[in-house]
Amino acid sequence: MAFTVAIDGPAAAGKGTVARAVSERFGFAHLDTGLLYRATGRQTLDGTDPVEAARELSADALDADDLRTPEVAQAASRVAAIPEVRAALVDFQRAFARRSGGAVLDGRDIGTVICPEADVKLFVTANDDVRARRRLTELLGKGHDTDYDTVLADLRARDARDSARAAAPLKPADDAVTLDTTRLGIDEAVAAAIAEVERVLAKQV
Repeated sequence: MAFTVAIDGPAAAGKGTVARAVSERFGFAHLDTGLLYRATGRQTLDGTDPVEAARELSADALDADDLRTPEVAQAASRVAAIPEVRAALVDFQRAFARRSGGAVLDGRDIGTVICPEADVKLFVTANDDVRARRRLTELLGKGHDTDYDTVLADLRARDARDSARAAAPLKPADDAVTLDTTRLGIDEAVAAAIAEVERVLAKQV
């Protein structure tokens, strides 16, 4: 049975954590679609044309160990604003979403563009300060030399670029359930997400 869960939201809001928890709870396959753009952006840092990088992207490229750096995050946001790049990656994502056994996709335009007919749509968000502190802790834990002001500025720059782009801007789908992790603990957010999936699944039995 194909069953698609679309989870969108800005960086460091907790959507990846929620997506992984939902996929584990229900045995659904999980795709962090941001990795597609990170892998494409990473190649542009070496001088590859972004559209060429997207069209020739291989699954192996998603396993690279340097996709979580701030430089790659910014490159990913830049290439994601290019309509030809997004078009090149759409088929990969839609095929994954339709796989038998269920799928969870997290990103920025899953519920609005990639899977507008998804069975469950969630929008995970949090305020700038909370997201910046989470990302700072993550980066420092990985040995990156940065500070709160730099991380906050990077997040806001990405938010502005992702929300203002003409192609698939970051925004919640009209029928998405919003989970604000500023006030919700991650366990509460995961529980709310699981409850929503269970509610929809129960209606299909």
